[in-house]
Amino acid sequence: QVQLVESGGGLVQPGGSLRLSCVASGRIFSSYGWYRQAPGKQRELVATITSGDITNYANSVKGRFTISRDGAKNTVYLQMNSLKPEDTAVYYCNARTPFANNYWGQGTQVTVSS
Repeated sequence: QVQLVESGGGLVQPGGSLRLSCVASGRIFSSYGWYRQAPGKQRELVATITSGDITNYANSVKGRFTISRDGAKNTVYLQMNSLKPEDTAVYYCNARTPFANNYWGQGTQVTVSS
C-alpha cells in the first residue's frame, strides 16, 4: 500500500522559512515533487527531483525554495525561505514510479501572513 505522509506546514510571517517533509512508502519511486493549490486556483508545480537528484523549479520559487531527498529514508523535503503571502496554499507531495504511476499525499497547509 502506497503512503505519502507530509508534515511541516503552518503559519509563518512574510520573509520567514518552513521546511516540508514527505515520507513515501510502498513502492520504488523514480521521482518526487511538490505541488501547491491556492484557494480558487489550479494545482501548480512547485519543484521536482529525480532519483538522480536532477531538480526543477517553478520560476516563482527559484532562488527561494530548495527540494532535496534522502534516499535511505524515502523522504523528500522542501525548504522554503523568504516566504511571501502569495506562497499561501495547500502543498501536496507527489511521487512517481518508473511506470509513471502517480501518487499524492494528503496535503499540508502553508499560510504566510503577518
